[in-house]
Amino acid sequence: MGNIRIQRITLHHVRVPLKKTFTTHLQEVLERESILIEMLDDQGNIGVGECVAFTSPWYTEETVETAWLALENWIIPTILNQTFSHPDELDSCLSFIKRNHMAKSTVNHALWDIFAQRQQKPLWQVIGGTSRAIEAGVVVASANEAEMNADIESAVTLGYKRIKLKISQLSNPQNLKEIITQYPQTLFFADANGAFTEDTIDLLQAFDECGFTLIEQPFSEQQNRVSAMAQKKMETPFALDESIASIQDVQEMIDQQSGKIIVIKQGRVGGLSNALRIHENCVKADVPIWVGGMIEFGVSKAFNIAFASLHGVKYPGDFSSSNHFWDYDLCEPTIDVQHGEILLPTTPGIGVKLNQKLVEQYEVRRKLFNA
Repeated sequence: MGNIRIQRITLHHVRVPLKKTFTTHLQEVLERESILIEMLDDQGNIGVGECVAFTSPWYTEETVETAWLALENWIIPTILNQTFSHPDELDSCLSFIKRNHMAKSTVNHALWDIFAQRQQKPLWQVIGGTSRAIEAGVVVASANEAEMNADIESAVTLGYKRIKLKISQLSNPQNLKEIITQYPQTLFFADANGAFTEDTIDLLQAFDECGFTLIEQPFSEQQNRVSAMAQKKMETPFALDESIASIQDVQEMIDQQSGKIIVIKQGRVGGLSNALRIHENCVKADVPIWVGGMIEFGVSKAFNIAFASLHGVKYPGDFSSSNHFWDYDLCEPTIDVQHGEILLPTTPGIGVKLNQKLVEQYEVRRKLFNA
């Protein structure tokens, strides 16, 4: 296959309004800012990536602006005109840059896309995926109960196998239990985004009777001791999200028993290369995995779908249709849910490319870097 030389990189800063407000106890998201990347190699292949940082640092410390600065000033100048035999080599190349996982993930993804294209195989096959189709899951982050009920009914009608509900200390467990009981064929996850504390463990315990398959990140990432304490008191397993940024974090969860399931978000851990290492570690330790979403466009979603095809990914992830969050996705072809499933692509690479017309329509700024 030969080494991959990076000849050109284009950054696109985009801003797209959501169809409806995405509400958590931490933030209301009205529009999605993101950075899309196109990476050209010396054979004319174009790999794409997407930075999943948000506008403000409510999810992690990274933002769209900090990621742009990291890419523009350090990451891209370091890798431009360099040669790589495998995407994993980016880690050592960029090791002088601390954290900035989401910015690093953007170029890691684009290089993986090229790596798979050069082998004339879809990415999911290159990384060892075994499933030709994966079950779809949707996130319901509604502003009020009436809207939530309507969104759940719509998701069930569309065939989604799993529905994730946002919860907080203000949520009514009894109401949620009644809703879940109405749909016995559907998996329901709860996502707390760290809404609970040591002083409110009793409020969290009330959700144990709801029928949730799992509760995602009940406490902040700094509260692993509290999470372990609460997990021992509850039957519903905790799935750690923000707490997991490395293999070391996985081992800490296992040792402290602060959770039982891992949520993989490739952007949060620095890209596909690190996500695959975490996956390998989880499979060896018999720790179930599922793949979380970030209100993302089709580029990031395509990488998540490829990852979800791996053995050891136990539960349906945050995989909704391209038209779930916005009227038009910025990639083509769009990603569609049919009968509750998403078919994996057969074309080389991740199977999608940027829709240039729509990218230009929603573009805030663009920058080109040539070797």
